[in-house]
Amino acid sequence: MKPPFRCLIMLFLNLAMVAATPAGAAEPPAYPNPLVLQRADPAVYQHSDGYYYFMGTVPAYDRLELRRAKTIAGLATAEAKVIWQKHPTGVMGAHIWAPEIHFIDGKWYVYFSAGAAEKIWDIRLYVLENSSPDPFAGEWIERGQLQTGWESFALDATTFAHRGRRYLLWTQRQADIKGTNIYIAPMATPWSLAGPAVLLSKPEYPWEQVRYWVNEGPAVLHRNGRFFLTYSAAGTGAEYCLGLLAAGENADLLDPKSWVKSPGPVFATSEAHGLYGPGHNSFATEHGVDLLVYHARNYREIPGDPLRDPNRHTRVQAFRWRADGTPDFGEPDPESK
Repeated sequence: MKPPFRCLIMLFLNLAMVAATPAGAAEPPAYPNPLVLQRADPAVYQHSDGYYYFMGTVPAYDRLELRRAKTIAGLATAEAKVIWQKHPTGVMGAHIWAPEIHFIDGKWYVYFSAGAAEKIWDIRLYVLENSSPDPFAGEWIERGQLQTGWESFALDATTFAHRGRRYLLWTQRQADIKGTNIYIAPMATPWSLAGPAVLLSKPEYPWEQVRYWVNEGPAVLHRNGRFFLTYSAAGTGAEYCLGLLAAGENADLLDPKSWVKSPGPVFATSEAHGLYGPGHNSFATEHGVDLLVYHARNYREIPGDPLRDPNRHTRVQAFRWRADGTPDFGEPDPESK
């Protein structure tokens, strides 16, 4: 083969490879899997200071820890600082769950769920505030319970802003609906609501009703002119999975009719990869690649109540977008060798 012809062949192959790669696509970075051991309900917050901040549920359910790193992979070995511990008596005394950190109007806030020391299942939403630019410094003060409009089992709060308006998403029980549901409301302050709760989703499909009737753990992603809201469904064993709601960015986000619900799970147990019960996720972006951060176990069989099993490890993986602009989460990646 003459050299000029070889060059033409190589040029043709290179052009073919470019054509096969979606515009703007980046090579997904590699991450350790699992990323953080024994941290369920992982929440990653990407701040303007260049750090990724991470919080998750500690297996002892007794404290709030915060860690940060310049990279997602760095969270695996980042030092975890205890920023708050449960009360010995009264409210905020048990079941310290699902913390999330957010930077709002120049201050840091942590949203978390907690029961009372004497009534551990009286779980409600609570807020901490820190006015220091560095959340590892300053003082975390208790803003108290975030009142949702009625008293019942409530957990898994998250918040997002759109066009100058801030919203709260959370999970709560309603007396006339079986199980737990997803609600949205406008916020007046980072610790209070400006309007009534609106029901967005309840367990209505069989896959949301395995072991328990559950919709919980909402997380929001804004892409391609739409809002995508993932949530976790069913019990906390291998049946745990992610569902999806979607609404246009120009729609009234407080109108349930604006949201379309997927009829099936969008991320679920992978027998082939040996990962079970993936759920309670958050989102991050690194090197232009969108990432799904979630927890899952590497075994199916769990003696007793799955909630008491500590091995829901934090995991992270890249996901892609379909031609219609919807996310394709694929299936849980196999663990690192």
